Amino acid sequence: MAFDIQRVAIAQMAPKLGDIGANLERHHEYIREASAQGAHLIVFPELGLTGYQTQDLTLEVARSAASPEIQSIVDMSKEIDVLFSFVEETDDHRFYVTALYASKGEVVHKHRKVYLPTYGMFDERRYFAPGDRFDVWKSSLGTLGVLICEDAWHLSAPYLLAMQKATLLLVPASSPWRNTMAAAEFGSHAFWRHLLQMYAQLLGVHIVFANRVGYEDGVHFYGGSGIVAPNGSWLVEAGTGESELIVAEIDRRLTRRTRYTTPLVRDERVHLVASQLQALLQRGDFGAPGH
Repeated sequence: MAFDIQRVAIAQMAPKLGDIGANLERHHEYIREASAQGAHLIVFPELGLTGYQTQDLTLEVARSAASPEIQSIVDMSKEIDVLFSFVEETDDHRFYVTALYASKGEVVHKHRKVYLPTYGMFDERRYFAPGDRFDVWKSSLGTLGVLICEDAWHLSAPYLLAMQKATLLLVPASSPWRNTMAAAEFGSHAFWRHLLQMYAQLLGVHIVFANRVGYEDGVHFYGGSGIVAPNGSWLVEAGTGESELIVAEIDRRLTRRTRYTTPLVRDERVHLVASQLQALLQRGDFGAPGH
């Protein structure tokens, strides 16, 4: 049972824009606290090390994965697994929104944000290069995959992870409080809640949603971090303020039970999807009706 039940922590924090030193210190504090509470994993929000609207600060805050600041967090993963996010600069000077997963003092996985929103208040494609893969890896918590914020708003992304046998999805985000839909609740919060519940139920996975809080240049980020179980229920859900830690236990047996009673992942016809997508690519006409 100890192997099946794992404690997961979320750091719902308010990063200081452009201040890597202060944000790094907060990361260290959160990691120490999560480890003291017996968590197996702590998840930080998107761009928790830099703040979200880096824009003209990108050159200043970008770091390679081998930089001392990044390595200081990797070193702390000897006691607890850590997923954190920063602006990554590669050797050929491309800049990515990156989430890095560290465990036992080593980098285990790196995900570069694939879908960069460039609409409304968002202008990410102007500053960052897009990633090009959705991959999974195995850990003591199961088979894991990462979706960075906008990645999760594209149906293909969680689908690709689930088809690679993912049982736990980690979703670091920087989602603002803005009304993008007609709803009783404020738009983004309501949309995220429904979206994550739907994915959890359809794919039979746990989802850890780590959203930031605070203000940047007049933009309010609402928080609402939490963990969704495979049956669509919220195991824990935060409010709109900065939280010391959000902690809950994930029972991996829920995935087993859900996928047995509602075997949607088992019955998925991946070859059919692949062949039809290939046909669409060959036609080059994605909206034409079939004959």
